[in-house]
Amino acid sequence: QVQLVESGGGLVQAGGSLRLSCTASIDSFRNHAVGWFRQAPGKEREFVAVTSRSNYPYYAESAKGRFAISRENAKKTIYLQMDWLKPEDTAVYYCAAGQPVLSSIRDPDMYRYWGQGAQVTVSS
Repeated sequence: QVQLVESGGGLVQAGGSLRLSCTASIDSFRNHAVGWFRQAPGKEREFVAVTSRSNYPYYAESAKGRFAISRENAKKTIYLQMDWLKPEDTAVYYCAAGQPVLSSIRDPDMYRYWGQGAQVTVSS
């Protein structure tokens, strides 16, 4: 059974930093796009950042310049370094893995595997 396990969420003040990690038990991890989506209360799940199978990063406009995604295939782990956090970044962050076509790489419906979520709360 495939599992994605997130860690690293928490409470931080605006302007602070957090680093999320996600380890996946996927045999063909390196053949999957892996990344992060988030969902705030009352809002739909939205794309944050993804790294493709070829390790190319894609970012939401809201994340560019503040967040950095990376992956270690040998550890089947991805990371999301979040700097300069804002209160509007408050959400549950989900790790996801899938094999979307590049034109749909930002679409959460294209991801087959999901983690349980990690709460990130940014206070003002």
